[in-house]
Amino acid sequence: MAQLPPGIRFITSFSRDQGYRAFIFSLTFLLYASFHLSRKPISIVKGELHKHCASQVELDSYKEYAAQIQPVKKPFNASQCGWEPFDKSNYKQLLGALDYSFLCAYAVGMYLSGLIGERLPIRYYLTGGMLASGLFTAMFGLGYFYNVHNLWFYIMAQIANGLVQTTGWPSVVTCIGNWFGKGRRGLIMGVWNSHTSVGNILGSLIAAYWVSSCWGLSFVVPGLIVALMGVLCFLFLIEHPKDVSCSCTPSSSSKTFLNGASRCRIQMPTLNAKENGKPQDAEMQHLLSDSENSSVATGEGRHGTSAISFLGALRIPGVVEFSLCLLFAKLVSYTFLFWLPLYITNVEHLDAKRAGDLSTLFDVGGIFGGILAGLISDRLEKRASTCGMMLLLAAPTLYMFSAVSKMGLEATIVMLLISGALVNGPYALITTAVSADLGTHKSLKGNARALSTVTAIIDGTGSVGAALGPLLAGLISPSGWNNVFYMLMMADACALLLLLRLIQKELQCHADHTLFKEH
Repeated sequence: MAQLPPGIRFITSFSRDQGYRAFIFSLTFLLYASFHLSRKPISIVKGELHKHCASQVELDSYKEYAAQIQPVKKPFNASQCGWEPFDKSNYKQLLGALDYSFLCAYAVGMYLSGLIGERLPIRYYLTGGMLASGLFTAMFGLGYFYNVHNLWFYIMAQIANGLVQTTGWPSVVTCIGNWFGKGRRGLIMGVWNSHTSVGNILGSLIAAYWVSSCWGLSFVVPGLIVALMGVLCFLFLIEHPKDVSCSCTPSSSSKTFLNGASRCRIQMPTLNAKENGKPQDAEMQHLLSDSENSSVATGEGRHGTSAISFLGALRIPGVVEFSLCLLFAKLVSYTFLFWLPLYITNVEHLDAKRAGDLSTLFDVGGIFGGILAGLISDRLEKRASTCGMMLLLAAPTLYMFSAVSKMGLEATIVMLLISGALVNGPYALITTAVSADLGTHKSLKGNARALSTVTAIIDGTGSVGAALGPLLAGLISPSGWNNVFYMLMMADACALLLLLRLIQKELQCHADHTLFKEH
């Protein structure tokens, strides 16, 4: 009998459960990467929607002259400064309005999406959202082919797309949370969350390929890809291991440190008050009972079956702090997402295609940052402290980026990689491992359906910052790009301040645990 090929031996080495988990990991990775792929084109096309041109006086003179010598039909796009109506002197505010309309709709819709997602089959809910997102992404690009110059057409396309894209994140996080337990969750989700950066990179490359020749295709092609992935979602997505008779992965550790949101829980089978003949000290009693007293009421009171209420999710320890921290962290990340190519164009004086290609290095850094954050948080068993450490390093790095990026292309490349890692690391950790930890918090007493709502609250609050960041960048950038970076550094500082209480709890928990082991 011939020996099996190495690839087949590798495939057959997986158990049935492992095979299904690997499949769901890959499928959800691709599904959400396609969402981000469709969000990126707007940042690449900005350099084409408004081009650097002659002064406004010269432009008005040119238009008058063109009207005299050719009074017949208006050219496909008469403006010499880009695509009307983005050819005006207030183009940064208009482009910022496109970002804000998408992100504001996304933030508002996210709070409702988690509540709706808990009550509908994930496969149908996510499929419908992806098909609709493909339609509205392509709709923006059709404005090029049908010569549309009405600002409200593009704003409405952005609003509609922002609303339907809220179906994505709660659905995929709930699905991946169902399939993977808490053991090494930070590393697993750090690798999985690289779909954000992979989608951004692919979206940048696809959009940049057509941006100078036919920018409408920069939206139509990603729209078709998202719709196609929606079809694959309908055909193959499995919501829960129980649907295919697979086992659920149990927690692999008897000792848990939960994000600083609740004090450490230590199993003590032999050391207790009765056996020692003396009461435990007050601090140790608090450590052991803190999370037990934070039980969250659900809608029906049937553990594992009832959908949690919005206020009930807010009462889970740590949800409010991490949500507000993500608001500022996402403000920074999405400002880079939507404005980095235009900044590179202005500073490095590159065309839209080259600026779009160069901006992908920020997302490459983000991939390593997300994985590193998950690895460190698993090793230290401290989610909040890991986020705080990276936020503390991110603020001075942003200042260095604003100064070094003016020194040449090589320096810009290095700082893009470092900044991407430090900016996206905390953002990735909070939206994945932290959200999954809190959504399966022991105060929920096994209610697995709460994960979608908790994820939506955290990401929805973060999306408020994602909406504010690009808007503020559009308003501040006319006064100078340095002021935009100062705003981003302040946002990082605020994110760090909001985590201080949880960091203090984690450090105190570690100190108490060390003291207990010594005794």
